[in-house]
Amino acid sequence: MAVGIGGVLEQLILPPGGFIIAALLGLLLMPRYPRSGRHIALSSLALLYLVSLPISATLLLSWLEPVTALSPKVVSETTEQPPQAIVILGAGRRHDSPEYGGDIPNAMALERIRYGVWLARRSLLPVLVSGGLGDDEHPSEAQMMQQLIEEEYALAVRWHETQSHTTYENAKYASDILKAEGITSIYLVTHALHMPRSVKSFEKFGIIVHPAPTAFGGSSQRELELSAFLPSARALHQTSMVFHEWVGMLWYRLRYGV
Repeated sequence: MAVGIGGVLEQLILPPGGFIIAALLGLLLMPRYPRSGRHIALSSLALLYLVSLPISATLLLSWLEPVTALSPKVVSETTEQPPQAIVILGAGRRHDSPEYGGDIPNAMALERIRYGVWLARRSLLPVLVSGGLGDDEHPSEAQMMQQLIEEEYALAVRWHETQSHTTYENAKYASDILKAEGITSIYLVTHALHMPRSVKSFEKFGIIVHPAPTAFGGSSQRELELSAFLPSARALHQTSMVFHEWVGMLWYRLRYGV
């Protein structure tokens, strides 16, 4: 599927695109405004260097992610409003994967799926998978997730939500399905950095959320080594995801009041 206008703007504004464009703008200004152009170009490159460092990525992720993961012991304990189901949010797809003969869940979706299955086996709760963006030629994310869970993990998926395009719509349409079944309390499975926005979205629709985050990035830097201060593509990708979440949280607050 083609990238929408919003996706293009995000690539142009968020790291690394925003810093690269600012640096180019500085270079273009230098002939007429040497001092200002030089400051803009150098500042942009310096910021690009900073957001490319593993130490920066780790710190930014630590600020955004929940403090702790769901304790395995908590899964079997009874709470005042115990979860009645598990909701696993989609994260995207790998298009036309030749070895599988079609679209498959991407790496981030697989991380969520694995943890969701792990949680389901220990809690014995029914599972709902959520994710749309399907069409006549491509299955929705939820359909791909359900197929993978049932065929490769031999775990039944009770419900699948296929209409959503965004996290907010994940919450809206999944909540409709859950409430129709009398379910108002869930374990919510998504990436740790994505959890704050996801929780607020589900709570907006009256769902009690027990966060079940996975794939923590803020704790990945266990020791402070020289490599933590050397730019890396992985660190740049992580900081880009952090900026994406910050923009998403701001947009959701302005548009949806969450």
